[in-house]
Amino acid sequence: MNEHEHEPVTGLPETLPQGEHMLWQGAPVWWPFALRALHVRLVLGYFALLMVWSLGVDLYAGIALGDALLTASRLVPVAFAAAGFLAFYAWLAQRSTVYTITNRRVVMRYGVALPRMLNLPFTVIDSAALKTYRDGTGDIPLCLDEDERVSYLMLWPHARPWCTRKPQPMLRNVPDAGAVASILGKALASVAEQRGAAESKLGVTISGRPAGAQQPAAA
Repeated sequence: MNEHEHEPVTGLPETLPQGEHMLWQGAPVWWPFALRALHVRLVLGYFALLMVWSLGVDLYAGIALGDALLTASRLVPVAFAAAGFLAFYAWLAQRSTVYTITNRRVVMRYGVALPRMLNLPFTVIDSAALKTYRDGTGDIPLCLDEDERVSYLMLWPHARPWCTRKPQPMLRNVPDAGAVASILGKALASVAEQRGAAESKLGVTISGRPAGAQQPAAA
């Protein structure tokens, strides 16, 4: 049985209300996710340093080269087991994660063992950024309003690295990231323009002069 079978729409907690429609939906690409979010290369590098250290210590102690190499090589299966576990976790993360962009919000469903759902209306998103990689994937962090607080630990690994004081949710290692960022940027700009027009009309009605239009969110 699929744990997400109860979802009326894949990746969403409920059927979209009238007037809201989906613009894009996707998930992280598991291998780049393993490399950049779970740092598989750093883990392998760490074990490589341990092997070099073990070899150096044994040689310094006068142990024969063959025996020293044998001792150091015992770390190889441990290193590959650790990397394999992280790669498997990345694959599970890809299967359990769904990023959704509608014309009104961003929804993130994620969590391998404990599924979570984060609903971010455009009204709480100040701006979005983009970082692309050579493989075509990219990260799209979302900068939230000052009043909007989310937990870095609850978001990880779908959070912008090192932004712990003011955590930023991040669509991580999505395919064709440039196109996805363009979709999100246009949607954010459209909503900002509509809000600005509505506030301007409200200002005319109440005070007889236009209210200052709100600046569109940067994409």
